[in-house]
Amino acid sequence: MQPVSVCYSGNKRIFPGLLLSVLSLAKFTERPLHVYVLSMDMHELDPSFVPFSGNQINILDGVLKEKNPESRAELIDVTEVFRAELAKGKNMKNHYTPYTLLRLYMDGFEHFPDKIIYLDIDTMCASDIAQLYDIDLTGYEYAAALDYMGHFWINPHYCNAGVLLLNLAEIRKTDLFRRAREYVYTHRMIMPDQTALHRLAKSRMYLPRRFNEQRDLHEYTVIKHFCRGIRWLPFFHIYNIKQWQREDVHKKLKITYFDDLYEKFDAIAAENDLSE
Repeated sequence: MQPVSVCYSGNKRIFPGLLLSVLSLAKFTERPLHVYVLSMDMHELDPSFVPFSGNQINILDGVLKEKNPESRAELIDVTEVFRAELAKGKNMKNHYTPYTLLRLYMDGFEHFPDKIIYLDIDTMCASDIAQLYDIDLTGYEYAAALDYMGHFWINPHYCNAGVLLLNLAEIRKTDLFRRAREYVYTHRMIMPDQTALHRLAKSRMYLPRRFNEQRDLHEYTVIKHFCRGIRWLPFFHIYNIKQWQREDVHKKLKITYFDDLYEKFDAIAAENDLSE
């Protein structure tokens, strides 16, 4: 069976979220999973901005191989190239961490397959992610779903970059990621990588929201994205509840669908130091 390739980016502090996301990947995906994790050391900006550890990646690798021996997890350190480029740019301090920018370096890894899924760490699979991976991207640089808030307030075609199906072969032809890195370097933005992709893409496919459900979980949802959102009732408010905030997921979002994965998480945490 053809492996499904998935890439994340982040730092050591949010490993609980990464572990939960990978647990959901492994639960629902029957094919081998090749999981790549981009990370870097930027501790001078914030003491918590340190890369994932080898032990943490070994835990992920074990989770994946328990489901399918052909699956694997790989850590990729992007510190050197990031410090030489975007660390000197205009988007190092905003509402999002610099780790969100690492997805723009995915064109530089020659061992990455031509097609790969990028996932934010605050995502959980609710069904087999191969449904997304198997979409034909011929002629498109990437596929993404509309951003729930952004397509109202920014642009009707504004997409959320937390779930991306990438055609790296096409992206390398059009230089999309290189041009996006240059744009991020010179233009200060609230959501820099997401906005750069919106402004510079030459060929984008729009995904149904079931592949990046940013609000309520439905029976047809493939990927639930625990991103920032809005609620109108009982009063207008903005919320930002992540899947690792278990009590809030239960009480405020009323989601219990992932409870078996919380149990697996607890079992792994009981046998391993997740912070090291």
